[in-house]
Parts: sequence; C-alpha cells; structure tokens
Amino acid sequence: MNLLFRLLLTFNATSLLVIIFLVQKAYTLGHFFDNCTFLVEMHNMVSYGLYFTVPVIFTGVSIYLSRYLGKDDFKVGQVIDMEHANNSFLPSYLGYFFVALSIMNWETLFFVYGVLFVFTFLSQALYFNPLFLLFGFEFYNIKTKSGGAIFLISRHEYKTADEIIIKEAHRINNYTFIEWR
Repeated sequence: MNLLFRLLLTFNATSLLVIIFLVQKAYTLGHFFDNCTFLVEMHNMVSYGLYFTVPVIFTGVSIYLSRYLGKDDFKVGQVIDMEHANNSFLPSYLGYFFVALSIMNWETLFFVYGVLFVFTFLSQALYFNPLFLLFGFEFYNIKTKSGGAIFLISRHEYKTADEIIIKEAHRINNYTFIEWR
C-alpha cells in the first residue's frame, strides 16, 4: 500500500508539468478526440479546467488513502523547532512550470517527465504538492528532540513548536507525515 501511495503522491506532485505543456501547446480534448464533435467545439478553457481537475481529484484520493498508512504520534515536548514551509518549496516547484514551457514536443515531454518522476519518487525525502493547499493543508519543517528532521503536512495551522502535539499522524515515509485532524 505504501508503495502505491508514494507513486500516487509523486504523480500528483509532478503532473502539473504535463498540464502546463498541454495548455502551452493549446492541446484541447478536441485535439485528442477529434471524432467527437462536442469535444472539438468545446471552449479551450473547459479542456484546461478538466486537465487541472485530474491531479486535484488524485490529490483528494491520496488524502483519503493516507488513513491506511502507518500511524505515529508527536508527544508534548517532542518537537523543539518548527518552520512554516509553504513558501520555501514554491521556487522549486515553479521550476517545473518553466521547464514545461520550454518543452517543444511529446518525446521531450515524456523524457523530462520520466526523469522528474523517477527523481521525485526516489528522493523520498519530501512530497511537496501545492495542490494540498487547495485542501486546506499547510507544510512544516519540524525538528524533534532526538534530532530528527521531519516534513509535516497538516490541516492545523501551527504557530510554535510547542503547539505540535499530534495524537495521530500518518507516516508516508521516515521523513514525511500527514495529519488531517
């Protein structure tokens, strides 16, 4: 289950690259299904909206499936430092957009997406996906009393490290947890 979940999270985190490519090249659903008159005549923005809906739905599915992951807790005093991480990953993620805008053809897209997917999956350190923001999640880098560095995805808005007392956080990997209380 954990492997499939991590594959899904990797897809969610990298899929916007493909969507930016499709929009930049003006590939609508009518382009792919030219025999369907309804899709050919549909406004471009409808296609683009549907493209964006796919990773949003898969992100929702991954949030739902996270309940089946292993559980951990964070006790009083266990977290000694906390940093809000929403903005620190945005520049890296925007890099995907600029790469997508420079891709000229399908072969390059498949190669670049494949390399990006593999490296994102194998890094296993963080699963930053800005689409989690649409579901009300925040991102935190936290440091534990034992010296561990953890990436926490949470619906709770923490202001200080002392506030981080979690009865149930789901373990994505040894460095990443999701809490959706």
